[in-house]
Order: sequence, then C-alpha cells, then structure tokens
Amino acid sequence: MTIKLITYPENQNKKLWMAAMKPPMYSVAIMPIWVGSMVAYAETKVFQSLTFSVFLGSAILILIWENFSNDVFDAETGIDENKHHSLVNITGNKSLIYWLGNLSLFLGLLGILMITWWQQDLTVMVMILLCCCLGYVYQGPPFRLGYQGLGEILCFFAFGPLAVSAAYYSQVQSFSVGSLVASIIVGIATSLILFCSHFHQVEDDLAAGKYSPIVRLGTARGSQVLILATISIYVLSLMFVVLGYFPIWTLLSWVSVPFAVKLCRHVQQYHQQPDRVSNSKFIAVAVHFWCCLLFGLGFVV
Repeated sequence: MTIKLITYPENQNKKLWMAAMKPPMYSVAIMPIWVGSMVAYAETKVFQSLTFSVFLGSAILILIWENFSNDVFDAETGIDENKHHSLVNITGNKSLIYWLGNLSLFLGLLGILMITWWQQDLTVMVMILLCCCLGYVYQGPPFRLGYQGLGEILCFFAFGPLAVSAAYYSQVQSFSVGSLVASIIVGIATSLILFCSHFHQVEDDLAAGKYSPIVRLGTARGSQVLILATISIYVLSLMFVVLGYFPIWTLLSWVSVPFAVKLCRHVQQYHQQPDRVSNSKFIAVAVHFWCCLLFGLGFVV
C-alpha cells in the first residue's frame, strides 16, 4: 500500500501532530504503575522511588511503541485512510514510524531490565513482556484481534491485572489480593477509553473489515453499554470498600463522577454524529485520570 504525505497549513499541522502523539493518553501508562505502587505502600509501607520512576518512564516508552506500531499496522489495512492525524499519514514514512516505535519499545524494556537486574528477579520482566504480547496481538499481523472486537478485553488485562500487579511486585517482590482487586478498577477505566474511540469511525471500521464492539452493537446500544461500564467503576469501588479490600479514602475516586456523567451524557446524545462524538475518548481519559489518581491517593491517605 502506498502512503502519501499529507500537507496542511502550519497551524493545522501542529494540531495534527498533537492529536497524533496523544499526550493525554499517556495517563493510560502512568496510572497502573501509580495505583499498583500505592497499594504496595498502603499494605507494606515500602516505596522505592527509583524503581517507581524507572517503571513509569518505561511504561510511557512502551505505550509510545504501542501507539506508533498501531498506526503502522492500521496503515497496512487502509483503515486510517481518512485519519488525518495518523503518524503514518502525517510523515508519509511508514518505515520511520515503525522503527521509532521499536526503538521506544527497546528503551522501555531496557528500563524494565534494570529493575530486573536490581532485584535479581525476572517476574516483572515476564509480566511486562506479556503486556507487550497483548499489545501486539491487538493490532499486529497475523492476529489483529482488535479487528474481531477483542481489543477492550486485551486492554483490560494488559493495563489492569498485569500492569498493576507488576507495579506492586516491583515495589515489594510479592503479590497481593488487594492489588489484583484494585486492578479491576484500573482495567475497566482504561478499557472505556478504547471503547469510546470506536463511536466516530464505524464506517471506516466496516470498510476495513474491523468488527469493533460498536460495529457489532451499534452506536445506540454501545452508548448504553458505556453507561453501565462507567457506573460499574463506582459501584465496584464502593463494594470493595464495604468488603474491606480498599480503605474508605479510596472513595476519593468518586470526585471524578462529574466527568463520568459528562461522558455518558455526551455519548448518549451524540452517538450517531461522528464529528460530535469523536472527542468522547478524551472525556474518557479525564474520567480515567482523575478516578485512578484519586483512587491511588486514597491508599496513601
């Protein structure tokens, strides 16, 4: 497939680069490390700041690889033909984006290797490699499981149980039921972002043979599923407080409820209008960021 360089006025080009790099999305990499580490601190009073910092940087670099490689793999199927902020479309150089992504992955795994060396324990490395495998099979050939509507499930496990548990283990070299339960909240909140990203591209997905959850459900039913999934975050957090898994201060995460209400109302109102609903994923990022940030803070308090 031939990739053509798309040129735009300078001001618009800057906006496209910002949209392509998706700076707000990197909270997706940060929050599992934050929550896992804060659960470890709450349970053991241990906090290794250097390990935390290196893990955080590595997680961001690995997510850069994920975003870059996804743009490359989507360019191969043609699904991003109308996506002006695709890195491949902006640069016109698929190979460059592919190798920059691989460089980012290498640097991210190098950070995880440093943690592994310090601890003389391969557990964190194995868990992060599993996360990378889930990230690859999401869009990478020959799997492309995201095209079968399985992306949200992969996202839940990669950014929930695996990443949160790996962050916990990196601090104390053990596992905990508390961190596993906490990972459910993080996993659902992260999957919401991916779920919202499908509403505005149903036609492009269908044309490329991608059967995302929104393609399968339809936008109206998808908006109802979004409401239920969003509510589940707060219901589960309250339930786990009552059951004694979380301290009561984790209910600080409920401060994010206004963002959750805004998200649900926005998608319910505009689910059939691609131009209006396209920003829903950024509202979902706000839900994810504030919910997980305050949730983790609750363990410290």
